[in-house]
Amino acid sequence: MKVTFNINFHTVWGQKLCVVGSIPELGSWEPALAKEMNYKGDGNWQLELELELTSPQQTIEYRYFLSINDKQIFEEWEKNHQVTFEGHANHYTLYDYWQIRPANLAFYSSAFTKSLFAHPCNTYERVVKSGKKLTIKISAPRVEKSQSIAITGNQECLGNWHPDKALILSCDTFPDWHIDLDANDITYPLEYKFLVYDNDKHQPLYWEEDENRKLDLPSQDFGETVMISGLYFRDNLPLWRCAGTVIPVFSLRSEQGFGVGDLGDLRMLVDWAKKTRQRIIQVLPMNDTTMSHTWMDSYPYSAISVYALHPMYICLPQMGELKDAGRAAFYKTKQEELNAKDFVDYEVAVGYKLAYCREFFSQEGQSVLSTPEYQEFFEQNQSWLIPYAAYSYLREKYGTSDFNKWDKNATYNKSQIRELCSEDSGAYPEISFYYFLQYILHVQFKSASDYARKNGIVLKGDLPIGVNRTSIDAWTEPQYFNMNGQAGAPPDDFSVEGQNWGFPTYNWNIMEKDNFSWWKKRFRKLSDYFDCFRIDHILGFFRIWEVPLDYIQGLCGHFNPALPLTEDEIEQYGMVFNEARFTTPHINRKFLPELFGDLAEEVEGTYLAQSSSNHFVLKSFCDTQRKIDALFAGKTDDVSLRIKNGLFAIANEVLFLRDPQEKEKYHPRISASHSYMYSELNTSDKYAFDQLYWDFFYHRHNDFWKAQAFKRLTPLVGSTNMLVCGEDLGMIPDSVPDVMNKLQILSLEIERMPKSPQSEFTDMHNLPYHSVCTTSTHDMSPLRSWWKEDRGKIQRYYNNVLHYEGQAPKECSSEIASRIVENHLATNSMLTIIPLQDWFAIDDTVKRKDIESERINVPANSNHYWRYRMHIPLERLLSEDRFNDKIAELITASGRK
Repeated sequence: MKVTFNINFHTVWGQKLCVVGSIPELGSWEPALAKEMNYKGDGNWQLELELELTSPQQTIEYRYFLSINDKQIFEEWEKNHQVTFEGHANHYTLYDYWQIRPANLAFYSSAFTKSLFAHPCNTYERVVKSGKKLTIKISAPRVEKSQSIAITGNQECLGNWHPDKALILSCDTFPDWHIDLDANDITYPLEYKFLVYDNDKHQPLYWEEDENRKLDLPSQDFGETVMISGLYFRDNLPLWRCAGTVIPVFSLRSEQGFGVGDLGDLRMLVDWAKKTRQRIIQVLPMNDTTMSHTWMDSYPYSAISVYALHPMYICLPQMGELKDAGRAAFYKTKQEELNAKDFVDYEVAVGYKLAYCREFFSQEGQSVLSTPEYQEFFEQNQSWLIPYAAYSYLREKYGTSDFNKWDKNATYNKSQIRELCSEDSGAYPEISFYYFLQYILHVQFKSASDYARKNGIVLKGDLPIGVNRTSIDAWTEPQYFNMNGQAGAPPDDFSVEGQNWGFPTYNWNIMEKDNFSWWKKRFRKLSDYFDCFRIDHILGFFRIWEVPLDYIQGLCGHFNPALPLTEDEIEQYGMVFNEARFTTPHINRKFLPELFGDLAEEVEGTYLAQSSSNHFVLKSFCDTQRKIDALFAGKTDDVSLRIKNGLFAIANEVLFLRDPQEKEKYHPRISASHSYMYSELNTSDKYAFDQLYWDFFYHRHNDFWKAQAFKRLTPLVGSTNMLVCGEDLGMIPDSVPDVMNKLQILSLEIERMPKSPQSEFTDMHNLPYHSVCTTSTHDMSPLRSWWKEDRGKIQRYYNNVLHYEGQAPKECSSEIASRIVENHLATNSMLTIIPLQDWFAIDDTVKRKDIESERINVPANSNHYWRYRMHIPLERLLSEDRFNDKIAELITASGRK
């Protein structure tokens, strides 16, 4: 069979077009084996191939790229061209349009194609009697479920421009539409246009924009199929916007639950979202975090696996009942005790849920593991499931999650672990229990995800930027991680001393060598359940804040990658560089009373060594924050805490940090102008340091970090169909908005965290469309708590933003909360996602009395207990008609769908 590829693309001398595709004749996606096209003049390129069909209906995919000197320099958007060859045609002539990244890329994501605008696969068969078929394909994602794409034009077969006689296109794989026409019925030139048709009312709704489309083709031969593809529907519709809720799944509460939110509760939350006209539910990470079986494991951003789900999310009623009436009654009693609590009692709830699962596994495990469904799950997931089960088994065997203490298993050995997990291994009964847990979680989560899609609700997941340093990933694939550094964040509104998350940083150079396969596998696993996701701390793809292992706090970190300064560069700013003075922590005696009060003399004698007439350094037994932390471990009295915090502060007293790789280069310490050492500089040195600091943190790295982000994010965003959002809060380089805009990654916009340092509050009237707008995040205080934090700021907000007159009330009333939520719904942001606590704040009959218990996390506290729980069960929430109607009315009034 003959296939002719045609495309119009203007090049310059030395450039050539190539076609690469899914079959050997097109290189099997290997660019070096792609077929070079022939130039025919006027920008027209052509390639002729002879293909042998391997089946009566064979589908191939392909794409075009531009090359020079045999190097690929420019290619189409990641969406491939696709054609299905049918055996009755002996010649296919393909006329393609170069596919660029569309301006409405979000509508091509699975959030829209599988949920919001999901279409049934309606096919309108049209018989082509002449043996000369003309197929026209168009991509049109923004079409409601009750609508279709139709075509009309200047031919009798297309209704002669009568919209009522327009032909409906088939929708085989939404958002792609096509129509088959008999070429014998067409006289060229053909003029035509597409329109949107209302299926319910059987009438046209609106035409596409701009001029008529024109087609002038040579006459076709018998048995020839001509295909036009790469077209996009041209609409000019109002901005499509929707609203939703963000809440951790563990915070959900129901009568069927077991003291902690689970996947059964998530289904009920979908019902509530639909009832209130919401379209999206955002959750926090749901990966397994089990390390110590204590409340310390409640931190959802410290996963032990980027694939495995936390067993606490199993819905016990969905899993099944225990046959032993006595045991069932026992767990019923424990369920009632846990459900009566206003917080998540993490250790107790997880402990009893796992115990129940073990008893149910003893009862039904073997029958579950013998099902074809389980076998299919195991085959598809064994690459991560086997290491996960082995890790969980070894964690319990050795009493620690630190794999460095696992004797012969400290270093991961694939064949050794396969043997441990084999069915004839003595460990298999325990190993298979972990398989069972993950299978049940998968089945329940897939069911909840499908239920959400069926009801037009998008589930939005959360991709943590880091993993725990004793995680399965660090154990099995250590080449991807730098264990000598700790990931964190520089100082911001969340924490003035920066954040140290303790995660290892990434070896991006190694990741790049296999085209970021580890990240792509993470994305694929997320897409099993989610159609939208948030990249936690997206700035980590530009650069990460790396803290040396000696530090507990985040102030003495540095950006990685970065362009550290040489001594000569520092001195070019007019500052004489004193390496010993500026890079070794020092403290002047006059500042000790400020740090230690009446303990200053005791501290000076015990912990400090004199380095000059007025200055001290830390003695060797406490000269790092890690040593200081160990000295005061377990001591919680006020005196110990004051000394510990003061010594921590001294350990931060440097102006420059030596780069760990390039030892002769230096990073200025973040927030150094607030240090005691800076205050001792003379005026000229302060001025020089300020100039150096400003250039280093706000100018020097812009192009460098932009290049890093494009290199990492472009292939990753292109590898997924999910709608991608980014958490771009904190110290934002100027390059971030440009990268996110080009890749159409939705930004995060928060009114009380403006991205302009000149503004106290974000300008809500000018938010970008490709953004997520919210009132607060899990790292912030909810609205009613925030209202009590800074009276001066709230007064300005009350008068200048909400435009109320007079004195701001002491409490954030339901009226004020409603006004704030209404303002957020009115923005241009595609998504307005409100925390559940802030939805509650708009109605006095449902909001919680205890305001402070609504806080989810305090970032400044690295040992925070994540235990927030809804104060009313979902069953009651579904019946709160006045509250639910108010939400629906606010959303409808804002024009959100």
